[in-house]
Amino acid sequence: MSDAEKVNDFLEECGVFYLASEDGDQAKVRPLGLHFVYNDKVYFGVGTAKEVYKQITENPKVEIAATKPDASLWIRYYGEVEFDEDPAILEKVFEIMPDLKEIYNDETGLTLGCFSLVNATAEIRSMMAVEEKIEL
Repeated sequence: MSDAEKVNDFLEECGVFYLASEDGDQAKVRPLGLHFVYNDKVYFGVGTAKEVYKQITENPKVEIAATKPDASLWIRYYGEVEFDEDPAILEKVFEIMPDLKEIYNDETGLTLGCFSLVNATAEIRSMMAVEEKIEL
């Protein structure tokens, strides 16, 4: 199993995860659910018309956090956003979450910004310690 798959699988076990960005001098956190591995990178997506897209474009340093349902372990995954406009990535998104195709299409004019994290670190943590550190 690759490191990207390990991070993606951990997020899958958690369900909802949270993306933290910065809006000026204010931290902003929102729940997300879309993630997948493509070309050995963990990808995420946000609507380009949303405030979060503007925030991560202006300051690409973000953190993602999630906890397992039993709260025994949690993950902190941080790095810099790198957008990727490869059409195959968007196809993968619509395969995973077909309902998104009804929102992001030529007819609505809305687009999805797909990104991975570069210069990234994932820390799988317990209450008192980093149990595993993964550099991606």
